[in-house]
Parts: sequence; C-alpha cells; structure tokens
Amino acid sequence: MISREEAMNIISKYGQEHLLDHFDELSSDEKKELLGQIELIDFSVLENLDADKNVNAVRGRFEPLGAVTIDDIASNSKEYIQTGIEAIKAGKAAAVLLAGGQGTRLGFDKPKGMFNIGVDKELYIFECLINNLMDVVKLAGSFIPLYIMTSVKNNRDTVDFFAEKNYFGYDPEYVHFFMQDMAPSVDFDGKILMESRSRISVSPNGNGGWFSSLVRAGMLDEIKKEGVEWLNVFAVDNVLQRIADPGFIGAVIKSGLQSGGKVVSKAAPEEKVGVLCLEDGMPSIVEYYEMTDEMRTLLDEKGELAYKYGVILNYLFNVKKLEEICDKKLPVHIVDKKIPFMNEKGEYITPESPNGHKFETLVLDMVHMQDSCLAYEVVREKEFAPVKNAVGVDSVETARELLKANGVEI
Repeated sequence: MISREEAMNIISKYGQEHLLDHFDELSSDEKKELLGQIELIDFSVLENLDADKNVNAVRGRFEPLGAVTIDDIASNSKEYIQTGIEAIKAGKAAAVLLAGGQGTRLGFDKPKGMFNIGVDKELYIFECLINNLMDVVKLAGSFIPLYIMTSVKNNRDTVDFFAEKNYFGYDPEYVHFFMQDMAPSVDFDGKILMESRSRISVSPNGNGGWFSSLVRAGMLDEIKKEGVEWLNVFAVDNVLQRIADPGFIGAVIKSGLQSGGKVVSKAAPEEKVGVLCLEDGMPSIVEYYEMTDEMRTLLDEKGELAYKYGVILNYLFNVKKLEEICDKKLPVHIVDKKIPFMNEKGEYITPESPNGHKFETLVLDMVHMQDSCLAYEVVREKEFAPVKNAVGVDSVETARELLKANGVEI
C-alpha cells in the first residue's frame, strides 16, 4: 500500500490534488480504500483530454474484406482441425473470457455469467461456455488454460461462483482470474469525480483493456513460460460460441496471418453489428452507426453485400504481436456519460444528462493494429446466440431457442 505522500506525488502530476481533500476525516479502512484506488488507477488516460489525442472521430478509408467462408472451411476442415489440435496439445493456445460485466440489462444484479438461462433445469451462462470449451478438451485430450477477466465489482462473486459450482467440471488448475484495470471518470473540466470522500469514480477501461490488465496482473510471464503463442479472446454473453475452436486456430495458423476474427453473415444490411473490413489497408472494424447507406447496401461481384461479415467478439491474437501493441499503447476513446458523483457539499448527485467523460480502449483498435486478420465465417445459428437483453432481439428468449435448436437441454 502506498503512503499519503506517495499518493499525493502521483495525483499532483495530473493536477488532481483534491482527491485527498478529505483524507484526514476518513477512518483507517477508508484511508486504505482511497490509497488503494490511487495506487491502481491508470491516471495516464487523463493525457488524452488534449484535443489532439482524442481519437473518437478519426477514421480512415474503408474497404470490404473477404473471408474464409463456411464452404471454404468445410472443404479444408480436416486439415484445419488437425493443425489446431496439434497446437492445443503442444500448449500453444489459451482462452481469455471477458466477464467483467453485470447482468443489469437482464434485470439481474450479479455477474452476467451467473445468469441462469435454463428453463427446466439450472443452466448458467458460465456453464454454457465451459461446456463448449470442454468439447474441445475432449477432442484434443488436453485442457486449455482459461483466463477469466472480472471487474472490481464482480470479482469476488465470480470467483466464489466457480468454486461453488466446482468449475463446472473444468480442471481448476487451468483457470486463472484477473481483474480489469479501472480508469477514472472526470467532469467536463478534466477534474476527477468522487463518489464519496473515500472513493474515486472509476469505470472499466473498455474491452480493449483486457491484455494490459492481464499484463498488469502478472500473467503474461506465465503465458510465455508455458509456451502459449495464441490467445482466443471472447465475450461472456454468446452462449453458443465455440472457444479455442481447433478449426479456427488451425485456419489462422495455416493462413500465416497475424490474427483471426470469427464472423457471421449479416442478417440484413441494417443489422446493428460491427463489420470486419479494411481501413487504410489494415484490418479493422467499422461500427454499424459509422457505415454510410452506400456501404450498407454495396454489393460485390456475386451480388452479395460487400460489407457482410459481422463480428461476434471472438478473436485469435498472437502473443508476440500483442506485446508490441501493449508497448505502443492502444488509442483511448473519450465518451460522454451521466456519472453519479459527490458534490462540494458532500451530497451524492445522480445527473439527468451527461456531466463528464469516461475513458475506454476498444478491441477494434487492437484488430486495427494487426498487420493482417483472417475473417473466419461461422454458421450463425450454430455459433451466435448473444444474451444482451431480457426480451426481444438478442435476448434471453432468442438464446434459449437457439440453445434448444442445437440440442442443448435447458
């Protein structure tokens, strides 16, 4: 734990001395809480408040990117799967689950992965993912290291839940938890907001922060020591996704490209999904709201959508390249948000309109910093069942139907 003097040295570099204004009024535990936050927060994100460094609106020239299609994969599946299994058996592949979020949009005040999606039996989102990973373990005859990124808010619940459920049959020696780094929230003048006299307002540093968080947790040394060359990164909310998929791993390795992304063909031109493409000649993702009407409806020589391959947040990255990216640092995006805070009178205020900035790094920038990326098309109905909403599109209801259609008992 750092001392008060060390904390002041850190925050004074960024003009944030007010964080310790109430320090002498705090209890011993509150002082530890505040100093612990100051020690862990990445204050360097504040440098991005300089307008020249704000990357939010800066995008390049987009072009379509083709994919290894479902038919291509079927024709080469034996070779791809064999190559992937060999890599897994040799310990060259590991998986990273991004599980820092809560199930708030599902009306569930616990980690999203703890949500029970079963109907006639208990079946948790985490359980679905572990079951999918176990399919590969059985095929390869080898357990795959699984790194689970939690958040400050849900870490204890997540770790306890896995222990309570005996890791759903997965070997706990291969499961490693780490917490996502937090970034401070600031008002529009760049002053860090406080939630209370002893707690700084912070938020997770975006889905692109997983690798820097893993490094900060001291796990990169272990990954390199074990000879892991590829990390399969995936989000918690897609209950059908295949994890450490030998076919996917094998296809990327055989292609000689630096990374890979699983994609599905868009259901319609206006579908709200990011598309894997090229930006200034480099692999990238264009978000649905960034696409022009011309891009959405552009057809290729086959009469199909040119920008057709939607991403499902399931990527394969090379560890050495990730280290290079981490050294260069990902761009930081500044987002206007409604941020609850403590005012100068010590009152807790819940604003009705945006009152400050949060800082995020995005996995799409991690893709864009690759020299190359293999778009790997998967069958939508077999590998894409996101649980984002309680009802409607991409909901608990639609995911349950897709699970049943794929033979999963719920």
